Amino acid sequence: MNIHRSAVIHPSAQIAEDVEIGPHVTIEGNAVIGPGCVIQANAVLAGVVRMGKNNLVGYGAVLGANPQDLSFKHKTSSEVWIGDHNVIREYCTVHRATREGAATRIGHHCYLMAGTHMAHDTHIGDGVIIANNGLLGGHVHIDDGAFIGGGSAFHQNIRVGRLAVVQGNSGFSKDIPPFTLAAGRNTVAGLNIIGLRRAGIAADQRNEIKQAFKLLYKSGLNTTQALERSRQHRWGTEAAAFFEFVAQAKKRGICDLLETTRFGVNPDEND
Repeated sequence: MNIHRSAVIHPSAQIAEDVEIGPHVTIEGNAVIGPGCVIQANAVLAGVVRMGKNNLVGYGAVLGANPQDLSFKHKTSSEVWIGDHNVIREYCTVHRATREGAATRIGHHCYLMAGTHMAHDTHIGDGVIIANNGLLGGHVHIDDGAFIGGGSAFHQNIRVGRLAVVQGNSGFSKDIPPFTLAAGRNTVAGLNIIGLRRAGIAADQRNEIKQAFKLLYKSGLNTTQALERSRQHRWGTEAAAFFEFVAQAKKRGICDLLETTRFGVNPDEND
């Protein structure tokens, strides 16, 4: 173990043999740190933080601190769970969950750029990228492969779908359907066609996703009517997942369509 002499580590912490811990790091409580992890100077792991292998925790990051919830009781036993191969850059904050036995979760192969904030009970899937100063309110869920632009803010209890891309300096209090490009305030501007190709989604599946997008946003039907119409069609896996997400949207609903093609992606174009 390569632990700087100025680090302060709780005796009950479980730390793999090859972990590197920099100057003035503080590790409190029953932290579990897997092999290959690097904890850089001045980082703080508060309470119970369970971390897999090959993670980087940047300078001054704070993981596992109490949630910013006025009703939270300090004696509540909750955690932060972090998977493998994640990069958590300098001054990120990831707060522990509010409920007994619950956890704030980060999947595998995620990249949280400097200043990202994950509030209590947030869950992000695998391969998620959050650019600088992205702000996630409590209970926000971000599905696999989503990209969050810098300075974007997300109201508590919303969900961002798989492979969605969010423009920087945007704000959302509604769910963002999978595969979409989201921007501004609670709007989507089209489909993430490039991301679909890079994810290996076949052309026929991409075309079905386009049809699903048009039915939801371009048919003149409201969301309930579009969902009812969608049940009359046998969709492939990805388009079916699109409508399943919409059907599961919470009471705030899904983002509206921004009538513009300034992002260079038009769901009416050929792929």
